[in-house]
Amino acid sequence: MMRLVVIWGVCCVPLVIGIELVLEGVLSDYQENSIVPSIDLAILKIEELVHNGRVHNITIKYTRYNRFSCYAKYPVVSPAIAANAYHTRKVAAFIGPGCIKSILSLADLAAAWNLPLITGGAPGFDLGDKKRYSTLTRTSLLVEQYAKCFEELMGFFGWKVCSLIQMNEYGYWGAITDGIEELMPKLVKNNFSFYRLKITNFHPSWMALDKAIQDSRVIFMAVDGDTLREIMLHAYDLDLINGDYAFINIIPFRDEQLFGDDSWERGDNRDEEAKVAYQALMTIRVFEPTSEAYREFEENVRERQKRDFNITDSGAGSNIFLASAFYDVMILYSLAINETIAEGGDVYDGHAVTKKMWNRTFDGLYGKVKINENGDRDSEYSLWDMTDTENGTFEVVGNFYLTSSGLKYTPVPGKPIKWPGGATSPPRDTPFCGFNNENPECQPDGRLSTLAISGIAAASVLLLSFLILVLVYRKIRLDAELLRMSWKLSWDELVFPEETKSGQSKFSGSFVTSIGHGTSHHRQMFATVANYKGRLVVIRRIEKTKLDLTRDVLKELNYMRQVEHNNLVRFVGACVDAPNISIISEYCPKGSLQDIVENDALKLDNMFKNSLITDVMRGLHYLHSSVIMLHSRLSSSNCVVDSRFVLKLTDYGLTKFRDTDSNERQTSKNEQKMLWQAPETLRSANQQPTQKGDIYSVGIIMQEIVTRARPFEEERSSMEIDEIVKKLTETSSPPFRPEIDPQLCTDEIRSIIQACWEEMPENRPATTDLLSSMKKINKNLSGGNILDNLLSRMEQYATNLETLVEERTAAFLEEKKRSETLLYEVLPRSVAEQLKQGSSVSPKSYESVTIYFSDIVGFTSISADSTPLQVVTLLNDLYTCFDGTIGNFDVYKVETIGDAYMVVSGLPIRNGIHHVKEIASMALSLVREAYKFRIRHKPEEKLLLRVGVHSGACVAGVVGLRMPRYCLFGDTVNTASRMESTGQAMKVHISESTKKLLDTFKNFETEPRGEVVLKGKGSQQTYWLTAEASTSVIACPVTKVEV
Repeated sequence: MMRLVVIWGVCCVPLVIGIELVLEGVLSDYQENSIVPSIDLAILKIEELVHNGRVHNITIKYTRYNRFSCYAKYPVVSPAIAANAYHTRKVAAFIGPGCIKSILSLADLAAAWNLPLITGGAPGFDLGDKKRYSTLTRTSLLVEQYAKCFEELMGFFGWKVCSLIQMNEYGYWGAITDGIEELMPKLVKNNFSFYRLKITNFHPSWMALDKAIQDSRVIFMAVDGDTLREIMLHAYDLDLINGDYAFINIIPFRDEQLFGDDSWERGDNRDEEAKVAYQALMTIRVFEPTSEAYREFEENVRERQKRDFNITDSGAGSNIFLASAFYDVMILYSLAINETIAEGGDVYDGHAVTKKMWNRTFDGLYGKVKINENGDRDSEYSLWDMTDTENGTFEVVGNFYLTSSGLKYTPVPGKPIKWPGGATSPPRDTPFCGFNNENPECQPDGRLSTLAISGIAAASVLLLSFLILVLVYRKIRLDAELLRMSWKLSWDELVFPEETKSGQSKFSGSFVTSIGHGTSHHRQMFATVANYKGRLVVIRRIEKTKLDLTRDVLKELNYMRQVEHNNLVRFVGACVDAPNISIISEYCPKGSLQDIVENDALKLDNMFKNSLITDVMRGLHYLHSSVIMLHSRLSSSNCVVDSRFVLKLTDYGLTKFRDTDSNERQTSKNEQKMLWQAPETLRSANQQPTQKGDIYSVGIIMQEIVTRARPFEEERSSMEIDEIVKKLTETSSPPFRPEIDPQLCTDEIRSIIQACWEEMPENRPATTDLLSSMKKINKNLSGGNILDNLLSRMEQYATNLETLVEERTAAFLEEKKRSETLLYEVLPRSVAEQLKQGSSVSPKSYESVTIYFSDIVGFTSISADSTPLQVVTLLNDLYTCFDGTIGNFDVYKVETIGDAYMVVSGLPIRNGIHHVKEIASMALSLVREAYKFRIRHKPEEKLLLRVGVHSGACVAGVVGLRMPRYCLFGDTVNTASRMESTGQAMKVHISESTKKLLDTFKNFETEPRGEVVLKGKGSQQTYWLTAEASTSVIACPVTKVEV
């Protein structure tokens, strides 16, 4: 008995008396569930043959293992499994695997080991080299034979030109295209033209069709079902389903999981269009038998799938071809083994067994199965076409039968091909006039003589050559200019205030424009200013992390360097080094036009207003006539005034340089800018800026100048900006525009504004028309004396500037006074004065001062019964009362921490020994104020103040840079704190040193308390301060206090 080990991927055959198959590593579950049932059925068939005595008594068993897939990262797994079986058992043959990657190495090993290798898959073109793979036998179709079908069909229909759209270069698709490529030299010799296109080079994939139809009308495809439907729908969209084009798709066999669903019907809204498109489609695939035996085999496979793999719907025709190929593997091998045994041969002789399988015909599922002399199966193929256009049904209209000379196409009788568009014959592979109208018969009559044509051609060549030389020269010069980058500036060349390189000074890196506040909103404009080579420039940052200096960007920057006009801000250069990407331009110190028109302090007469309007028009006229062509961001904030009071346009050009600038995308700024944009631009985000849109912006600026107000000022009192923008986008008659008081401007100016506001862009005037109108108006106003206009303008500006300086000075002094007052509240005046002068404050020693500490007895309990807001209110009320009291004494409040209150006298200004008198009087006053104090949220509860006082030496100084504090240090501070913590409620506890100093004044009453233990000081004699004789201020006794 013989034993066969089968590994899927690899089947190894150890020999005993029977055959045992070990099935390992199936490609994937969806192939395993078809191939395993087919092997079971083949084994049953072999057992039937044994029972009928047609073959020797062979018993076959198998065990399967899932080890790898065709898409495994390591294709060496299959050879490894085979090698393990070969070296651990007596192997007779290998069956499988079905994928090309895995079988290549295994086929080499099988030939070296002299063992048969039989597979029902592995369609690779390279595997046909049987000198190398001498023991390999394949029962599946040879996809390279589709190339023969391709050649036969081209010849049958008389086509010489075609395109092939291929899916990819792997598996079945790769084998198909490799076969056609192998055939190409022969076709080219016979005047065939062939264009190959890869789907992977086109996104989306249907764009491959656009390329294919440029060179051919016969389109062969080797693509999956989804790609096929996309291409055919695109053909429908291009109106190619008219009989002038033919589409043929090659699908090896019906298998939706491998090749997708190639039907037109998907259940979406384009099914009807797809059905029409598929009328122009034919499909080539392997011949499908209709015999009873094949249908019975298919039913048995389905039944076993349901029984063994719980699969209830595997799809019509799915995987059955591969299953039948492996069924034939088992039958073929059993026949070869049977003959070898009958002849007394060695079943372990791989070449001998293989020779029994080659060049023979046997009964398989497809009828007669022919294995050719090269050990590969010769299959037959079919051509399918939509014969029922109403239902969209495809049928076989022709077959490619095997003949002695190879495959031969034979139409099916009674099943003609239905060409689309009512055509009765195949389409031409090339249009009559050619793809580029090159057919001479399509040329018009009345041709010129050969001499005339030659003369014209020669002259044209000379002229063309001259033009090319000129263009090349200009391009070289332009490229040289672009590469020179004369506009490029280094960030290190810019000198900022206080020599900072970040563009930030202590004034936020900005200078305020010299036009003042006025009374309206947003009057103060800021610009980052730096010094570049001795002159002031404005830095306009572009918020980008990276800038690509493309040719278009370089051209823009070069054009900007060439702009030179009195009414345009001069472009100085650009910095392109991240993160300091910015535009550097001329600095105009008088601010923006928006500053001027909204500054009520600045008086503007009609002549002044008209001069400003004329300057805007002159600058825009130059832009419209230059290579920059338009402004596109025109607004009053983009019109600035230089030191000679000439208005200039800024922020123009460099569209691609500014692209994706986050500053340009800020929502709040964009809403404001929309008020200057033309309605047609607001209606569509895709609308490109135009010169007519700039004219509309001029109208809005003129409205600002004549009304001395913001755009739509009157409307903004009752509407939000987004509502105004919405009304501008609506088409109404008359269109929505700002209201202008007739008394604010002349009829001539009003008519110009209204012309700029025309709803239809083509009805708006050009800049030449605007300048002509303004010239007439200015002549009537000033008599045409330009010098008088300029002098009058400067005189008016000087008067306004004097008034402005006085107002600014007064405001500055008032703010300074407020700041100093606040500073004196935080620090002692003497210390504050030193800090104001920029000098450091050195610590000072004081030989004798008196320090006061106090806190609230039971504050923790009060806080626990109060809300945080109530606690804050309590402390604020108490310390406001205390602060008002200590103002009557020569003392300095050091700080308050929670309920603790610290005061000192004798520093920072020394006062001899009077500090003890000042603190003592203050302490008695504070105790009296605490006795009268009422807690807002606990009016019935008394506030109990505990006070401690000590005199001695200490050191004082300023600590910290941010929020600096004036602090005291020394043992005197600690002792004063201990006097407070060991005291009693509503009493002033003083030390012996304080008592001795008070005795020198002879007007304070004290009582000995006795010795008290102070932490870190030991036992100390202390006293109670009870009263001040001269003012009758006494402490308020408390008979009993629970703390």
